[in-house]
Amino acid sequence: MTKRVVVVGAGPSGCAAAITLRDNGYDVTVIDKATFPRDKCCGDGLTTGALRLLDQLGFDPTTIKDWQECNDVIISSPAQHTVQMALPRGQGQFAAIAPRIQLDDALVQLARSRGVTVCEGVGFSSVIADNADGIEIAVSGHTSPTLRADYVIAADGMWSPVRRAVNANMPSYLGEWHAFRQYFSNVTGPAQTQLFVWFEPDLLPGYAWSFPLPDGRVNVGFGVLRSDDTSVQYMKKIWNELWSRPHIAAALGPNATPEDRHTAWPIPARVTDANHSTGRILFVGDAVCATDSLTGEGIGQALLTGILSAQAITESNQPADVRARYSQLLHHEFYADHRMSLLLGRALARPKLAELALRIVNVNDWTRRNFVRWMFEDEPRASVFTPRRWHKKYLSREGAFIQRVP
Repeated sequence: MTKRVVVVGAGPSGCAAAITLRDNGYDVTVIDKATFPRDKCCGDGLTTGALRLLDQLGFDPTTIKDWQECNDVIISSPAQHTVQMALPRGQGQFAAIAPRIQLDDALVQLARSRGVTVCEGVGFSSVIADNADGIEIAVSGHTSPTLRADYVIAADGMWSPVRRAVNANMPSYLGEWHAFRQYFSNVTGPAQTQLFVWFEPDLLPGYAWSFPLPDGRVNVGFGVLRSDDTSVQYMKKIWNELWSRPHIAAALGPNATPEDRHTAWPIPARVTDANHSTGRILFVGDAVCATDSLTGEGIGQALLTGILSAQAITESNQPADVRARYSQLLHHEFYADHRMSLLLGRALARPKLAELALRIVNVNDWTRRNFVRWMFEDEPRASVFTPRRWHKKYLSREGAFIQRVP
């Protein structure tokens, strides 16, 4: 009998899980309370790691109208010293920007094309039963008031309704990071084509960014670690004056115009403390708090947790074995790097150390070339301490979406 999985949430983690499971012969239904296309507050940046995972899933970037490959990166230090770096050209894609309203919709369409049943406008209500016979959940907006499955994958965000329904050991909180974002048009400065990261002294270990999109548009924003000194009011004050700072205004150009309103969102980055699963339920993406604790980046992590949850289900027979395997996979992929990121974040919180680090990066072409590869590759940050993950092509692999001739 074909095993069935219900995925709650059709974002990147949910679609990655659904596609992987369907490719392995599972009957998969994805439900989401939204209808697509729908926007999601995000910086829209895709690292090499995220791009390789999308490539692995069979994703086609040409399905996204405003997909923007990016090769040129400029980092500004706390003292406004700049480091200009270039990702490889002609070896695939290493960094790209894709508006989430388009990316998530394209992933939903990809899942459907692979045989996944995607039900939009359908919300999760409660868990009715979770036992040896399977799991049954109540839903709203569906032709059936309940759905039964062998497993449920909760890809429903940091305030996961599924988690709350089963009280899976996660107190309410506002995340480790907080970010603001707004789109700008009429950008004529270098930010029109180059990716900028500004390590502003008052944001450390956070940073501000400008990510280029087609037609003179950019995604601009900033992220900061939450603390007693970074209230929402404080962040709004920063937002109102950040883009008038001369070096940032110069990058955007004199005619840069904000579109619509800014949006803000919390970012969970505590995968080592989060409960990964319970019963026949696995948590993925923001629901398992898998965001990068150094950068706040989460799309690659979301895709990976979705794939790992599917792997755990396909490799194990009993719920206890599935849960154990999923935790093992998360530990292998995330834990050492999460802890290293926390240490690096503490160092970068000090302007003098952040300045020193970027000066070292800018020593010569070799340091610049390898730093930008390390920054975007998503190679393990704790590589020195995890030799099991060493490989011959460290920082020399091809990017994603290579057009290979048969």
